[in-house]
Amino acid sequence: MKQLITALFCALFAVSGAYAAEKADPKGEAKKGAPAAEKKAEKAAEKPKKEPSEAQKKQQERMKSCNDKAEGKTGDERKSFMSSCLKGDDGKKEPSEAQKKQQQRMKDCSAKAEGKSGDDRKKFMSSCLKG
Repeated sequence: MKQLITALFCALFAVSGAYAAEKADPKGEAKKGAPAAEKKAEKAAEKPKKEPSEAQKKQQERMKSCNDKAEGKTGDERKSFMSSCLKGDDGKKEPSEAQKKQQQRMKDCSAKAEGKSGDDRKKFMSSCLKG
């Protein structure tokens, strides 16, 4: 009895596999499906490959260059380096005058706030940086 049930299941799977391989065309006739590689070849033959634009070529070259420069970096360090490199910064960007002024103001206020902590320090730093 077990052999009969096993044979029925095997036959059922064989039939369902063959059924799935067939596809109906627009006329309603069944035809066997082409393998994925053949389908890709057909699509490739239909569309000629488009050449990359100048901007795309430039970006690809930048990516190759940045990838070479990122040799040895891993994780977040590599991620941030690649981001800045692809933007064209290369991590060597000088701060603007406004940024330098703000940094100096923060240093001065921080030095004046020495000895204060918690909410007192927050309030002092806030008022110092505004003025």
